Amino acid sequence: VILNNNFTTLQAKIMDRHITSGFEIPPGSFGVISVVTITCWIAFYDHAVVPLLAKYCGMPRGLDPKVRIALGLLLSCISMIVAGVVESIRRKMAISNGMEDQPNAVVGMSAMWLAPQLILVGFAEAINSIGQIELYYAILSKSMSSLAMALFTLGMAIANLVGGLLIDLVDVFSSTGGKENWLSTNLNKGHLDYYYFLLAFLAFINYMYCLICCRVNDSSKGSISTRLND
Repeated sequence: VILNNNFTTLQAKIMDRHITSGFEIPPGSFGVISVVTITCWIAFYDHAVVPLLAKYCGMPRGLDPKVRIALGLLLSCISMIVAGVVESIRRKMAISNGMEDQPNAVVGMSAMWLAPQLILVGFAEAINSIGQIELYYAILSKSMSSLAMALFTLGMAIANLVGGLLIDLVDVFSSTGGKENWLSTNLNKGHLDYYYFLLAFLAFINYMYCLICCRVNDSSKGSISTRLND
């Protein structure tokens, strides 16, 4: 499931975004942290990690694609747990300062606390995405290799659809009985932290499902490695 970056922007908007007394980061710019993480990790992995794995572990292509996919899913779960904890702390601080009915009031908590979850999301996406693409290239015949990117894009599209559906379901079911829904525009009254923990739970289920699939298809590991080396 794709995380909606709009929530991160809403959080940053009501947190202290000052780096210095005269410079304030725009709330919509925090998503760049994930992009920079993806770029830096891919470069570091290709130029540092892969050569080390090839030299000392006999892995000329680096980690097995299935390992990378599973690791990416695990990191996405951890990132959502971190996001939930950070939002829980921010919300409690806002309520303790009497800001529950002030949706635009800025809490005295640095917005840089959002950085760890965004960095983890960047790592998860970089590791998982490249692993998926390599796996598709490995299991498809050479005549069907053009489908690899198409399958990855299809997966992203489905994830976006599921993410949107999940938001609608959470919005409906969390507001039953006249309660404030988790994804309220007033984050101090809502429970965005619960939504993050729900995403962490779903990511963990996805991770376990991935492990089961890898175990069932473990016999194909040799052929995958051979195809990648070719």
